[in-house]
Amino acid sequence: MGTAVDHMPVLLGEVSDFLRVRKEGVYVDCTQGSGGHSDEILSQLEGTGQLIALDRDQEALDRARERLGSHTRNLQVFHQNFKELPSLLSRLGVGAVDGCLLDLGVSSDQLGSPERGFSFQLEGPIDMRMDTRQETTAAQLLNECSVEELAEIFWRYGEEKAARRIATAIVEHRKSSKFCTTTDLAQVVEKVKGRGPHRIHPATLVFQALRIEVNQELVGLEEFLEQAISLLAPQGRLVVIAFHSLEDRIVKTVFRKAAGKCVCFRPAEFCDCPRVEQVRILTRKPVTPSPQEIESNPRARSAKLRAVEKIETTDN
Repeated sequence: MGTAVDHMPVLLGEVSDFLRVRKEGVYVDCTQGSGGHSDEILSQLEGTGQLIALDRDQEALDRARERLGSHTRNLQVFHQNFKELPSLLSRLGVGAVDGCLLDLGVSSDQLGSPERGFSFQLEGPIDMRMDTRQETTAAQLLNECSVEELAEIFWRYGEEKAARRIATAIVEHRKSSKFCTTTDLAQVVEKVKGRGPHRIHPATLVFQALRIEVNQELVGLEEFLEQAISLLAPQGRLVVIAFHSLEDRIVKTVFRKAAGKCVCFRPAEFCDCPRVEQVRILTRKPVTPSPQEIESNPRARSAKLRAVEKIETTDN
């Protein structure tokens, strides 16, 4: 079991402020995790207020169920990927929601479970699946992908400068020994890059890239954000927390586009951006954790929160 600190939801106060929960509104927590943000939303709901919570990690849902047991009247929980939200709301007969939260980070519980294989700091099977129902694991990618395929993964999703050297070393290593544990991979990467004077472990970006590839985290993210905006009621709000530049870049671009701003950054005469204003951007710059929060929860340090509000439109 993790400590109380392990279960601290990131930017909790800021999420609450931006969602601006109405007591009888309908809200969605797209990535419920251990239920920290859900708990805060539910504490503000009354009467017909409803929270629809999703997560593709069954273990996370089990932990959240224990934490949120007293809120069952206002809560519906589903073991689903957040990208399935539009079809889920359709099945539930929900036409629009008053707020939607998407926390894209890996939970402390996932990182702290050796058997899940997310962290190079704990030895365990190199799995990395958020939804254990899926077949592909990180070990399969390491043991089956070519040098070119691995290098592409490490560069695209980790922006790892030594991507090709690491990929070559991995393929060479598996000729004599298959990759089975997190330690196997961390040691190979460290041999290629060296430990160096930096605090960040040399395998950090490689682990990030593999996790993103295994879980297809960025595939369809842009489309989902656009759909989530369309599902908001007038004055409804979408709040997104990203943890690395690749995610944050997508969120920023989608929000700018939905706010009717240029996202191609070409001269005006060549710009073909839609310029249709659907939302108002609430965060001119991403909101980041305070020094106090980072001190009490170091894993929050890379979090960036962005939020938008749906504007009322006329059909004249």
